[in-house]
Amino acid sequence: MSEKGDVALVVFSDQTDLWWLKFLRRGFRHCFVVIRINDRWIAIDPMVHFLEISLPDLPEDFDLAGWFQGSGMKVVETQILFPERRMYPPFFLSCVEVVKRVLGLHQPFILTPAQLYKFLNKN
Repeated sequence: MSEKGDVALVVFSDQTDLWWLKFLRRGFRHCFVVIRINDRWIAIDPMVHFLEISLPDLPEDFDLAGWFQGSGMKVVETQILFPERRMYPPFFLSCVEVVKRVLGLHQPFILTPAQLYKFLNKN
């Protein structure tokens, strides 16, 4: 049984500098997650060459989801799950895989940002 934790915004973007990601569905070529812990946002943006973690300095009432949407990105608000402790198979380290791990999702057949978006909107 999974417990629910802090609020998370999963952000989907069309922007990419990598030629092979141009084959993914438009609007869903990259994803990252921003989690809210107490009164702070923590952005975790997995890229090919490094994992960027930042603490945006925002006013408490700032509409972060609205800001991302106003910048042309899609946003799904969800909660971090705390799944049962079990072995999770190793996968290619992609933006989707990092976001799934942060969210506590054990969904091995979700491989692309578009699949993740569809799954999060259903649940």
